[in-house]
Amino acid sequence: MLCELVARQDEMSQASRTVSAPLDRRSFMMCALASGAALGAGEFAAPATASPSALSSMGQQTQSDAQFAVEARFYEKLANRKIKCKLCPRECNVGDKERGYCGVRENRGGVYYTLVHSRVCAAHIDPIEKKPLFHYLPGTVAFSIATAGCNVNCKFCQNWDISQSRPEQIPADFAPPQRIAAIAKQNNCPTIAYTYSEPVVFSEFLMDTADAGHQAGVRSIVVSNGYMQQDALKQAYGKMDAVKIDLKSFSESYYAKVVTGQLKPVLDTLVTLRTMGKWTEIVYLVVPTLNDSDTEFRGLAQWIKANLGPDVPLHFTQFHPEYLLKNLPITPVPTLERAKAIADAEGLHYVYIGNVPGHPAQNTYCPQCRKLLVERTGFTANSLLIRKDGTCPNCKHLIPGIWHV
Repeated sequence: MLCELVARQDEMSQASRTVSAPLDRRSFMMCALASGAALGAGEFAAPATASPSALSSMGQQTQSDAQFAVEARFYEKLANRKIKCKLCPRECNVGDKERGYCGVRENRGGVYYTLVHSRVCAAHIDPIEKKPLFHYLPGTVAFSIATAGCNVNCKFCQNWDISQSRPEQIPADFAPPQRIAAIAKQNNCPTIAYTYSEPVVFSEFLMDTADAGHQAGVRSIVVSNGYMQQDALKQAYGKMDAVKIDLKSFSESYYAKVVTGQLKPVLDTLVTLRTMGKWTEIVYLVVPTLNDSDTEFRGLAQWIKANLGPDVPLHFTQFHPEYLLKNLPITPVPTLERAKAIADAEGLHYVYIGNVPGHPAQNTYCPQCRKLLVERTGFTANSLLIRKDGTCPNCKHLIPGIWHV
C-alpha cells in the first residue's frame, strides 16, 4: 500500500500527481527505487488511496489504533488528568480525551500517547540528494518514511495531505522499527530518512527506529522544521547521523503569518545542533514577495556565519505554487542567483540553488581552489572527487561533510 505514493516526474516540470496501481511485495521496492523527484520545499510523498495490502512486506496491516499508541516521552502531568506537552514550543495543555495541535498525540486519562508509533503512511527509496543533503554520502539512497501530522501549518506545504491529516484519516501500515531497519538493510540503503511530514511529532518512533537501524549498521537522518524544545531535540535528534533543517524565513512575522510558528526556536535548534556536532544543512525556500528581499538574504547569511560558521551548506530552493499559496508565481531563477550571490559575498562557503536542474550552483566546489568536487544533475551525483580523508584532491583543503560510507 505504501508504495502507492505520488511521485513528481522531475524536479520542476510537472505539477500533477500520478498514483501507481497496487503492487505486490516483490514489486514494491522496484516502485520505490523508481520514484520520482520533488518540488517546492523539499520532498514529496502522499498516502495511497487503494488497497491497504500492497505493502505487506512492511509488517502486519492493522486497523486497530491501539497497536500504534505508545506513551509519549516528552510531557508533564498536571492536575485533573491534564498534561502539558514538552515536545515543541507550543507546550499544548491537553485535557483528558483531547489532542494537541499536531493531532497525533492524545491524553488518555492523564497519560499522553503518541498515536503514530510504527504507523507509516509514506515510504520511498530516495536519492540522498533529494532531501537535500549535499555533504552527506553523495550518490547513496535512503529508505524514507513518514507518519501523519505536523506541528506547524505552512501555507506552501507540498505534503499537506499527510502533514495536515490526523492519523486515522489516511491509510497506513504497521511497520515497527526493526522491520524498517531490515528493509533498509535488505535494499542496500545505508540510511533511514525521517521526512515528508514533520518528524518532530513522531519523535518516539524516530528514536526507536534509529536505535534499531544503528544495531543493523544503518544510519539515520532527519528532514525537519526544527520547531522543537531543547530537551526533546537533544534526545531525539541526538540519535541522528545528519540533520536537514527547513529554515522557512529569517522573519518572525513570516513565521507567524505563513508558517504558524516562531523563528527563534528554530534558530536555537540550529545552534544546539552545531554544539552537538551534528552534521547539518539548511534549506531556505524562496517565496516570491514574502521572503525574497536582499535584507533578509543578507541577515540570514550573516547570522549563519556568526552562529554556525561559514561551512554549513545553505540551499536556496525554488518555490512552486501549492496548497494555500497557489496565487504566487514560481521563484525566478535570477532571484535565487541573487540570494546565492549575497550569501557568497557574506563569506558562506557552500551555497546551493535547488529545484533548478542543471544549474551549476547544484555542484560542490572547493572554496579555496574552486575545483569541481561533486557534479550533480538533478538528484544524481555524477562524480565524487573528494578524497577519503575529506580533502580536495587538488589543494588538500578540508571539505566538511560525511563523504564515504
